Amino acid sequence: MPAPALSGPQYLREGLKLVLSPGLRLFVLLPLAINLVLFVGLIYFAGHQFSLWVDTLMPTLPGWLSFLSYILWPLFVVLVVLMVFFTFTMLANIIAAPFNGFLAEKVEVVVRGTDDFPPFSWGELVAMVPRTLAREMRKLGYFLPRAIGLFILSFIPVVNLIAAPLWLLFGVWMMAIQYIDYPADNHKLGWNEMLAWLRQKRWQSMSFGGIVYLVLLVPVVNLLMMPAAVAGATLFWVREQGAEAMATPKAIKS
Repeated sequence: MPAPALSGPQYLREGLKLVLSPGLRLFVLLPLAINLVLFVGLIYFAGHQFSLWVDTLMPTLPGWLSFLSYILWPLFVVLVVLMVFFTFTMLANIIAAPFNGFLAEKVEVVVRGTDDFPPFSWGELVAMVPRTLAREMRKLGYFLPRAIGLFILSFIPVVNLIAAPLWLLFGVWMMAIQYIDYPADNHKLGWNEMLAWLRQKRWQSMSFGGIVYLVLLVPVVNLLMMPAAVAGATLFWVREQGAEAMATPKAIKS
């Protein structure tokens, strides 16, 4: 049965419970440790550059409009935070991609009660690396042109006032794409078919992407919520009958 439009928080909550269960911890601990190192390094670097980045993005105002700086400054602080968040999320997901693929498999096994996937082995994990990294590069190819466009928009006076809201909407959509793609890729669903499936369930997708985006903005908490998002997305895939998308005629070629 299709889920309600605002089912994202429920999926993420159930996903968190699943990744904390003993059988799934193996697929969480190693990428968690790697991403912790990455997160500390990025926060350290961003902390030293933060004021410079905000000052660079802030438009230069004439003297008689200087009072607007107090209004605009928080907006551009938010813009820099969103950009740093995107960078960390992108790098963390590339590193964790093979583990996330396995985690999505095992969550699906738990949810369905049947195991149609090969048993875990480190050799199988290594074999998954080229495929999962290729898929992450496909996401990057989707993300970068749009992110560059928004980045350029951030430097255009007046127009850049809408940059932060657009980053937010784009970020929510990308979170849905990022995590739903793991179970879709496990079932060999093509990239364009996966996007079409998400668009058919746009409100459910944006609901899930929105709650994931929100919790991933919380430092430290975001490290645990990444695998929870993988598990939640897999629940979304199963309950929204994602596998049935493979049975439909593939009019869109990936």
